[in-house]
Amino acid sequence: MIGYLDLLLRLTIWFLLTADLSLPNIIIGVCVSLLIPRSYTKFAVLQDWLGVLWEIIVAIPQAYWEAFEIMFRPHTEEEIVMERVKPKRTPGLIFLDIFVITFTPKTIVVKYHEDGWYEVHRVRRRRRERVGGGGKE
Repeated sequence: MIGYLDLLLRLTIWFLLTADLSLPNIIIGVCVSLLIPRSYTKFAVLQDWLGVLWEIIVAIPQAYWEAFEIMFRPHTEEEIVMERVKPKRTPGLIFLDIFVITFTPKTIVVKYHEDGWYEVHRVRRRRRERVGGGGKE
């Protein structure tokens, strides 16, 4: 049988999507919540989800910092780098990884490769070149 917290989460999502608290909508929401198959997660997957949720919490102030940094210091260089997907990621965790990367203003996932790589576009500040020390003058 479905757990109370799981049912409450599903009903909350239903009410947020429909924005209707009428009696017929509540009945439909309960029926839909009970009919959706329950996913059984392992403890390791739960730890991964909690880790990703922590990354989202950390990404919020980082996004604000990067936004101010882009406004006050020009970022004129771009690069596309390949980042490896963490091992044993479910499709939901891969989606959240892509969300966290794209949430910050300096990075965006351009493409997800099925063989386990993200193609990430980044902007960065121009590197200062040394004068006389082997760099360009």
